Amino acid sequence: MTGAAGLDTADPGAPGRAPRTAPQACAGPLSDYYDAALLDLDGVVYLGGTPIPGAADALAVAARHGMKLAYVTNNASRTPHAIAAQLAAMGIPATATDIVTSAQAAGHLLADRLPPGSPVLVVGGAGLRLAVRERGLRPVTSAAVGPLAVVQGYAPHVDYGLLAEAAIAINAGAWYVLSNADPTLPTPRGPQPGNGSLAQVLIHATGRQPVVAGKPEPPLHRESVERVGAKRPLVVGDRLDTDIEGAVRGGADSLLVLTGVTRPPDLLLASPAHRPSYIAADLAGLNTSHPEVSATDGRVRCGGWTAAGGSGEAWLAVSGTGDWIDGLRALCGAAWSAGPPPGSPEDQRRAAEVVLAAIGEPR
Repeated sequence: MTGAAGLDTADPGAPGRAPRTAPQACAGPLSDYYDAALLDLDGVVYLGGTPIPGAADALAVAARHGMKLAYVTNNASRTPHAIAAQLAAMGIPATATDIVTSAQAAGHLLADRLPPGSPVLVVGGAGLRLAVRERGLRPVTSAAVGPLAVVQGYAPHVDYGLLAEAAIAINAGAWYVLSNADPTLPTPRGPQPGNGSLAQVLIHATGRQPVVAGKPEPPLHRESVERVGAKRPLVVGDRLDTDIEGAVRGGADSLLVLTGVTRPPDLLLASPAHRPSYIAADLAGLNTSHPEVSATDGRVRCGGWTAAGGSGEAWLAVSGTGDWIDGLRALCGAAWSAGPPPGSPEDQRRAAEVVLAAIGEPR
């Protein structure tokens, strides 16, 4: 796969592929080059139900450039119609056909394996029950009917009784499918437990590991590309371990926006499987060019910034002026080439925060 700057951008995690060592360039707006944006929702378009400033305007501009917009979410609790209505209320025109959920990917997985009409015990919300029903399967809530599978997705009302029924069914041999394994949900009050955390109850109680349909696993990415008919998709997200890893594993380019879970220190410390193609402060990055990140003589340059490996106790050094996001891009190039600093994860994060202070990155 060839990226917008003409560079090889195939899956850097695939055998024989060199890991990505810097963000890539795009001479024009991403919305001119990629035919579809596969957009995460929470942390990208809104945060805990509150619209992210500028998101609606940026998406409208991208659509005018001819970019298809698909909203791809690991949240399986709500139906596509409900999500589309929420987006429309935020000034983002969307229909149910523009929404792709991990519930739909899970339903697809179940239908590929189970006979039509099979009972499936659903631990989750209306979106997950609908996705199971649309695939010709029968949602149930009791282990007594002999479900052939248990599917679990996030819903705030899941209680002990339903989890107990699911555990009984799994222990009796039901196939265990998880819509997604996100450990947290982003909210204005900070991260809260997500479906991956809730799943630990059943994993611990049964000793069974589920098959996961959502990001970063391939089923949801395949579902999204098929539904949109994308030839050159761009995955847009706020999480390295779901959105970006899913793009890497799917062989697609990606844009990481800093409006949700991921913060700049996380980017500097990102492993090869979690390195995005592009970095932007928010969705306005869809409609701008992305400058070259060049490396010569051990120095990495982007815009007015230069970064390089440090000496002594300093992990990296950076100097220059200009847009802080260009400084972050240069630092990513230096950090991804140098590898993480020594020490514990806490020590590494402190080292990243120290060097980021030099570019004045927003907190």
